[in-house]
This record gives sequence, C-alpha cells and structure tokens, in this order.
Amino acid sequence: MTIAPKLDWLTDLNVFSVNRLQAHSEHLYYEKMEEAQSAAPMKMRHDLNGNWKFFYSINPDHRPVRFYENGYPCSSWGDISVPGHIQLQGYGQPQYVNTMYPWDGHNDIRPPEIPTDHNPVGSYVKFFNVPTNIENKPVYISFQGVESAFYVWLNGEFVGYSEDSFTPAEFELTPYLVEGENKLAVEVYQRSTGSWLEDQDFWRFSGIFRDVYLYTVPEIHVSDVFVRPELDSTFTKGMLNVDLRLQGANASNITAELVDRQGCLVAASKGEKVNGNWSISMPIDNPELWSAEKPYLYKLYIQLYNESGSLVEVVPQKVGFRRFELVNKIMHLNGERIVFKGVNRHEFNPRTGRAITKEDMLWDIKTLKRHNINAVRTSHYPNQSYWYELCDEYGVYVIDEMNLETHGSWQKMGAVEPSWNIPGNKPEWEAIVMDRAISMVERDKNHPSILIWSCGNESYAGEVILNVSKYFKKADPSRLVHYEGVFHNRDYNDTSDMESRMYAKPVDIEKYLNGNPEKPYISCEYMHAMGNSLGGMYKYTDLEQKYPLYQGGFIWDYIDQSIYKKDRYGNEFLAYGGDFGDRPTDYGFCTNGIVYANRELSPKMQEVKFLYQDFKLVPDQTGVTIKNESLFSNTADYELEYVLFREGEELYRNTLLAMVGPQSEGRFEFGIPAEFKAETGEYCLQTSLVLKESTLWGEEGYEIAFGQFVYQVGTKELAQVFGNLRVVYGDVNIGIHGRDFTVMFSKGAGSLVSLNYSGKEMISLPPAPLFWRASTDNDRGYSQGFHSGPWYAASLARKCVNIEVEEKESYVSVGFTYKFSISHDIEVKTIYTVYSDGSVKVKSGFKGAEHLPQLPIFAVSFKVPADYDQLEWYAMGPEENYSDRAMGAKLGIFKNQVTNNLSGYVMPQESGNRTGVRRVSVTNLEGQGIRISSVTEPLQCNFSPYTAFELENAQHVYELPPVHYTVVTVAGKQMGVGGDDSWGAPVHDEHLIKANQDMEFEFLIQRV
Repeated sequence: MTIAPKLDWLTDLNVFSVNRLQAHSEHLYYEKMEEAQSAAPMKMRHDLNGNWKFFYSINPDHRPVRFYENGYPCSSWGDISVPGHIQLQGYGQPQYVNTMYPWDGHNDIRPPEIPTDHNPVGSYVKFFNVPTNIENKPVYISFQGVESAFYVWLNGEFVGYSEDSFTPAEFELTPYLVEGENKLAVEVYQRSTGSWLEDQDFWRFSGIFRDVYLYTVPEIHVSDVFVRPELDSTFTKGMLNVDLRLQGANASNITAELVDRQGCLVAASKGEKVNGNWSISMPIDNPELWSAEKPYLYKLYIQLYNESGSLVEVVPQKVGFRRFELVNKIMHLNGERIVFKGVNRHEFNPRTGRAITKEDMLWDIKTLKRHNINAVRTSHYPNQSYWYELCDEYGVYVIDEMNLETHGSWQKMGAVEPSWNIPGNKPEWEAIVMDRAISMVERDKNHPSILIWSCGNESYAGEVILNVSKYFKKADPSRLVHYEGVFHNRDYNDTSDMESRMYAKPVDIEKYLNGNPEKPYISCEYMHAMGNSLGGMYKYTDLEQKYPLYQGGFIWDYIDQSIYKKDRYGNEFLAYGGDFGDRPTDYGFCTNGIVYANRELSPKMQEVKFLYQDFKLVPDQTGVTIKNESLFSNTADYELEYVLFREGEELYRNTLLAMVGPQSEGRFEFGIPAEFKAETGEYCLQTSLVLKESTLWGEEGYEIAFGQFVYQVGTKELAQVFGNLRVVYGDVNIGIHGRDFTVMFSKGAGSLVSLNYSGKEMISLPPAPLFWRASTDNDRGYSQGFHSGPWYAASLARKCVNIEVEEKESYVSVGFTYKFSISHDIEVKTIYTVYSDGSVKVKSGFKGAEHLPQLPIFAVSFKVPADYDQLEWYAMGPEENYSDRAMGAKLGIFKNQVTNNLSGYVMPQESGNRTGVRRVSVTNLEGQGIRISSVTEPLQCNFSPYTAFELENAQHVYELPPVHYTVVTVAGKQMGVGGDDSWGAPVHDEHLIKANQDMEFEFLIQRV
C-alpha cells in the first residue's frame, strides 16, 4: 500500500517512523573471511557523504513542496555538506539554550504543538548511480543522524519518515531504484514532536549531521547479532552466547570461531536453530577479562553458509568478557568495587558542531586515558558508533544515555513545576519515548564498555520513564539502569538502580551515605567546569575511599560548546550563546569544558589528572608509599622515577622497580647519596609513575601519576645588604638613590612611582592595594558583584592618610597608610624598604573590620612596560592554580609568557594565577627586568596583559584593548574559584577571605 506523506506527522505523537527498518546491532559483514580478518572497508556499503544540493526555507509554507519530483529544477540551488548542520553552513542561525525550549517567548504552545512561523526546512537533493557491485541486489539507505525529523523520497516516490536525531534511521530503496541516475530527496524539519524530547543543554541545530550511506546484504544476512559474554561467580569460566536474526534465504550452516588478541583460535562452535531462531554458545575457560584498565577484546567470526554449502557472509564481532553487577548494594566489575572517575561528553567541534570526525574522537579518547578519566556519560544522547568502538578498545566505561530531555517542561527558572511535564504519566507519549530506548539498545548492545543504560536526562519522573527502565532490564539484564530524575519524585525510585544526583554538595552526599542508603551513589554531574572553575574537586574524590557506596561521578563537562565566528573586523573568535543574534539564549553557559572547544587542554585538566589517579604516591625524605587503588593493574607495568630538587634545581634522579598489586600498598626506599641533601635550602622530592612502553594513548615515559614532598633544610634567611643610600626629600617626592638606581615615592600619589635601574624605568603605574579580581563565571553565578561589589570600588580609589619615613644605616623605609570609603574601620598599610643594592621589600598589611563582605583578593598590583613579558617561575605549576585547585600542581621552575596567563576561557575573567610562589622573574627579551620573591610565606602571583577591571568589563576576548603593559599582581591571599555549581554555590569557607581578619604579606623586588 502506498503511503502519502503528511505534514501533520510532525505533531502526531503516534507517528515517529514510517517504513523505517527495525533497529538492529551495528556490525560489519563481509563476503570473505580474509576481508573480515583484515577489517577492510566494507564493499557492500557506498558512501553518500559530500555535497548535496540544498534549499533553505524558514518554515513549511515557504518550502519547495514538490522538490522531490524528478523534473523539479534544483541545479541552481546552493550546495551543503553532508554530514553537517544547516546553521553552520550559512543558513539560518545557531541558537544556544540550556533548559528552556528554544521557542520560549516566541510561541505560546504546549506539547506536541510546534512553531509554525519558525520551523526551518532543509530540502536536500543527492543524485547517485548504484555502484556496480550492489546492482541487482536489495539496496538500503542508512541515515546515522538527522535532526530532528525528515521525509525521504527516491525518484519522486515516497520512501519513509523518521524522528529521533541521534540513532540511525534506515529504509529500503530497492522498489524505487532506476537504472542510471537516481534522485534522492530528503526534507528535514528543525521542529517536530521529537523537539519536545530533545531539550538538551546544547546548541539547537538541524540537518543531516551524521553519515549517510547505501548498503546491500548477501543472500543470507545477519541483520542483528546479540553477543552475550557471561562469567560465573569465580570469573574463571565464561560462556559466550550469541543470538542471531537472519534475513534472506535459509542458512544451511552457521559456524563461529573465537580468536584471541594474537589471532589464535580459542574456541569454535556451530550454530543451532531452535524455533526458527539461530544461536551460538561456546564455553571459555579462564577468559581474559575486559576492564578499562585492561581492555582485552576477543574477535568472534560468525560464518554463514547457504544451502549449497558456500560461504556467503562473515560477521566479525569484538567480544569483551566482563561481569557488572550489584553486590551488597555496591556496583562491582569482575568482582571489584568500581569507582567512576568520569566526565560528561557532548559531541562537539567549534567549526562543525555535533558533526564530529573520527580524528576528533581519537583525540578525545586519548585525552581521557592520558588524564586518568576512566568513564564517560554520553550526555545526553547516543553518540556515533565509532565512539563506543574506541571506548571498547582503549578502555573507558560508558553510561549510554538515550535521547531524551524535557527539562523545559518541568523546571522553570530553577523551580520544579511539573504541571505539564512530559512524558510523565502520559501514556500517549510512551511509544515515541520507548522507540528511542529501543533504537539505542539494539544498536549499542554489543559494546563491553557500556556498563549502564540511562533513561535520559532531566525529564522529571513518571510511569513512562519507569517503563523504559523496565524495558532496559528485560532486554539486557547484564547492565544496570541509571536515571537521576527520580530525585525529584521518589514515587518512581525503582527507575534507577543507583542514587544519582546532580551538583550535590559534598556535605549532602555524606548525609545520604550516612543515612543507611539502599543504593550506591554516583554524581551523574558534578564540578560544573564553567570558565575558571573546578575548585574543591578534592572534596568529592576524598569520598572514594571513605564510603564504599560512593562510586564516583562525572564532571560537567568535557568540551566547551563554543563556535568560531568572525568579529566585525574579520577576526575569528570563539562565540557563545547570543553572539549569533539568537534569542532566547543562555549566553556563556555552553562553555563548561575541561577541554577548550578547539581541543586544547584547559588548565583545569591538571587537577583532574591528579585527583583521578589510580595510583597515589606519597613520598617523604627517605622513600615513597604507593597506594594502588586500581582494580586490576600492577604498578610493575610502570617505571617509578624519583627526582630530588633543591630550590627548584634538579640534584639527583633515579628509578625503581615498584611492584604494588591492585587494592594494596607498598613502601619503597630511595637511594639518594647524603651529599645531595646536606646544603641549606628548600627541597622537593617528586615521584612519578611513567609508562614503560608506549600504548595506544601514551608514549613511553609518559607520566600517569605523581606525588611530591617539600621540606626545608636549615632556615631561610635574607642576605644582609650593606651600603650607602642617598635620600632626597623633595616638596612632593622622596627619592632614594644608590650607585646606579633610583627609587622614588610620591607624597601626592601616595605610592612608589619610580623603580629605575641603570636608566630603565620599571614602574608604568604605581602599586596600589587590590581587593577585586575579574569575576569568574562562578563568581558571576554567585552574584559576587552584588555581594562583594564594595571591594571593586575600594580597589579603584583610596585615600593616603599617613606617610612615614625611616632611615637606617643600610636601608630606608617609606610607609603609606590608606583608608577606604566603604568603611572607616579598614586600613591598609604598605611599607617599602629600599636596600643599597636596589632591592625593595614590600610589606602590605590589612586591618579588618566587621560587617563587610568577603574579599576576592588581598594584593598589591602595579604595571610595568609590556616589553617585560618573559616569565620564569619557581612556584606551583606549570598550569594556573588556586587555593582550592592546587592539588595537581607541581613545585618547580617553569617558564611562560605573560600572554600565556590569559587562559582560553571564552568570556574574559580571572586566570593565570600561581600559588606557592617562591620567586618569579619578569624580564624583556634581553633578560633584563625584576624578580619578585617571597620573604616568609609563599605568595600568589599573576602577570597579565590586562587589569582586573579591563577583564571585568569585557564580554569577549576581542573587546580587550591592545596590550600596553604587563600587570603585576602579588597577593597574600586570593579566594578559591569554586565549582560545586555555577549558579549560586559559594566557594568553600576555608578558601574564602573574611573581611574581619587582619592580614599581612611581604615580598622582595630585585633587579635582574
């Protein structure tokens, strides 16, 4: 029966697929064993990616209705690239929204209605000839991802219709093919019923954004394979069960061979046909087990023979033996308690959006492995199939999440209000939701990396999602089921096998874990890594060994979703929501990655890598204790290096063979000769585990874990300086002169105004007390500008109320006392002590007061000429760090340039700080400049091309002025950056600066 396509399918809950083929496993197949063994490109597939003819319409009324007809002229249309998003190829506009629906404020509609005035339509046309090798055979077409609904025609005949943007839609083309050129027409709609189910926190695009290909099948074909490797309770006996669904002619025989990693035969079996269904079983003794630490994969070759005994098809299928289960309320993998050291990952590329490449995915999987990230949640939709293959091969645990989010239907402005929530308990929504669950399971079920099915994201709770959970458990008992939304409605608690929460604070997690919980706990989202964030992450990872039922979490998120755009002068920048004129929008809320959109690592990754280490190295002066928290790995697979530094300079380096088994610890003594440890100074022992041999993801010598121990031998003393100084008391200025330098203070400016060494002036703007830092995204979310705004004003203006001068034989001190309009009770006194060698000691003291808000920073800031832009640090680094994000920093000597300290956060904000600063030199290219050193306690320092105020007032990097200065900020304290969330969570108390305390710090400025 011929079906006529209808436009009202877009709003019909009962129509989400027409003529679409049954969902099935994603697997390869070949006609010859040699091809299967070599993993050659499939000859029975034909790629349709590339340029297609394209016409864009703003809504259905403006579309070329009969464009699919053979005679319809489309040669004058533009081209569009497939795969790709319409909105990133010159048509329409990208729009970023988080929780609200993209039509909020434009259209007064409720599900399943959709906007009629703005529903962009993409009319695609592709001409092709059937390849010779698939002529006279059944021909099918596979669309791996189309957003959000589409109709298909071939040679003027209607083929089918589908919704669900993130799982394949396939149709048979055989009846509609003609000899020679064929015209394929696809009509893609941005809005459909499915759009109500795809309210994820991402850019709203549309189009054919994943691969499209033709394929054929042999006369007998495995249309679906379900591989079920099972283990007994001892994990030494395996049983491989395989269920097959065939199409085509009858098979006379099916055989299967299982080979190991070296290609050696492990087991062989023949298929059995029972009640018309084929299955294979083979016992395996002592199978190698799959885990993220040791991702061992076997290869199964399924061979189909026709009734004449000829081989007609070979299906190669990778197999991983692993057992994932709840034991005493704790999730176990292969008998061991698992901890997810995870991240949420959107598929994203700053030029192509969610149409990412295999190269992007390879970079991502290697980055996860190199930084100790062992798990990923496919937020919030099934990813490209290749991603799961990489997770199988490289070893990453996966929560596979179905394409469901209805956030805007139940949470408004942060408040839970589910009066019109979907799918809820609405039976009319069950079929369209269940279709998405089935499509995901059928495609992905054979991947050992997938441990957990997820019922979607932030869709509240109800019978429909509960039934999805029941389906998962029935279809695949080997995996657990996840859903966070029941946190908001405990009537449906059975939906999830685990307690899953978003952005729960550590204290709330501990409260749950101490309350006799019924389920293990994970944070499916935590550490909102927006901009300069991830402070306090250690408070979460500290729970891993404290509570058996705490089983980790998934950072939000992996990669910034920012898109390249050009400013009005033609310069590229990374844009966020609103930059494309998109309204409504959630602006910069799409930039939460520990990786920048251009796939460069952000400084936050330094902390992630350290806190996610499986191997904890705890050195002291004589040796190191290694705590191996891995489940299956021995540290003997790595080389233990230890290095002794004195004042940042390497003294001694050696290696040890350290064998510590999983879930145990060991102690290893150093062999450092005594002569290397006798001299007075600060020592640092750094220990590292590095790869003995190169792997898929890391080269030989790559460091996977480290620990350090810092200690002092003797006492730190400033060298005595003797010599004469000449002091000139002018009417306005106090000049202190040495042999080849001048230090000048202005009574009018109330500060140091000149630091001139050998005719070179170092001070471009006099030092002043600083209480404000450029607001981070988390600061903005906390409304720090509102709460602590007085300190912004205090940083801009002060009144010098007293000047004191003290002359001694070997130094001269000039002190300035400042008052501030925000309170008569606070006071800052800055004393400059000038020595005869030209060095200047700066001591800044703060007298606190009650009834004032927290301080972002207490510092002294000044400007030097921009030519002084070369930095050499002896500090915690090498990446930026803060008091609550410094666990992963190493004490050492490292170099960078001032511009490097402007981290790649898309919205300008505080960045580039280093804690534990012992000394730092800022010089020009000739090596001349100044060095700033701590006197008693280590400092926090920042060298930036911009002031805190210039950064504060820029919404984009291109708004920042040309660079004229290096801005030097030396701080006694700076508050942490926080990261529990970015919409109100405060920085933890111990990383705040209270205004009622007295503070003091000092540093030394010396010429270089």
